[in-house]
Amino acid sequence: MLEFRTEGFNGYGVKYSPFFDSRIAVATAANFGLVGNGRLYILGLTPNGIVAEKWFDTQDSLYDISWSESHENQLVVASGDGSLKLFDIALDDFPVQSWQEHKREVFSVHWNLVAKDTFCSSSWDGTVKIWTPTRPTSVLTLPTHCCTYSSAWSPHSPSILSAVASDSFLRLFDLRSPPSASNHLALKLPIHSSPHPPSEALTHDWNKYRETVVAVAGVDRLIRTFDIRAPGQGPLAVLAGHEYAVRKLAWSPHLPDVLLSASYDMTCRVWADGSALGDGNTPLGPAVQIGKELGRMPRHTEFVTGVDWCLFGAEGWCASCGWDERLLVWDVRAIMGR
Repeated sequence: MLEFRTEGFNGYGVKYSPFFDSRIAVATAANFGLVGNGRLYILGLTPNGIVAEKWFDTQDSLYDISWSESHENQLVVASGDGSLKLFDIALDDFPVQSWQEHKREVFSVHWNLVAKDTFCSSSWDGTVKIWTPTRPTSVLTLPTHCCTYSSAWSPHSPSILSAVASDSFLRLFDLRSPPSASNHLALKLPIHSSPHPPSEALTHDWNKYRETVVAVAGVDRLIRTFDIRAPGQGPLAVLAGHEYAVRKLAWSPHLPDVLLSASYDMTCRVWADGSALGDGNTPLGPAVQIGKELGRMPRHTEFVTGVDWCLFGAEGWCASCGWDERLLVWDVRAIMGR
């Protein structure tokens, strides 16, 4: 396990570069993100450990980060002052582009994996916005009318994106649909059903192999997977075990049934969603699969806020960050079965 201290700054988001297996970006905030500056770290994995190749200081907290899918040196960050900033790590000090449209904290940003000139953001102001680096203003605004913690593009389509929010719904937007009173809203799926009361959804992620499967988690500590083709069916699987809210989810880029979670209970956990055991059907109809915890990584000493998989090399390397001012790089396979 490798470690880097983001001294004086608490981690909020971590992302491996999609171009280099040895480069990691970390979005951080001073004073736990409540007040003060932010810092974007660009870290390199070397034979001598993790080194800071560069960092950029910002006037407000940074809550999320996403690498460009078309430019190896560029990445966008989400800020507490409602702005989005595009940095080029080949340049010094200042962003190459900045956008200020959100009225409140921007809590997520995600680059389109298919249409690589587009990214999206979501904010506490109740909107999801779509951007392109070459335009000074957003391309489109999609209202959710509630605090929206996470937005993400489908990795299988250039025009489908999703969001989860404080109202306990998973929203699916299809930009191919004609604009109307629905504002491209194609699906509004309730995450919590009886006997579970609604609670805030903080994170979600699209499965990289099963194009209609989305995992969602949040304040109620449970991870649920849904098939968007059958919104009335309820969850495909429920993964229980975290003791506090789940802050971040990431499906494996290598295995279709494995995902990572990061939680306020100071652990990262790796799960199998149960789909590899069968199709989940019974003679009485679809059954909720009970996923299995394959292992946990308990080395963080504060809230774990970010986790991401490495796309390259041996299957299983990942990075996590948290409020303990530490970035950890570790092998998921080493904790399986503990």
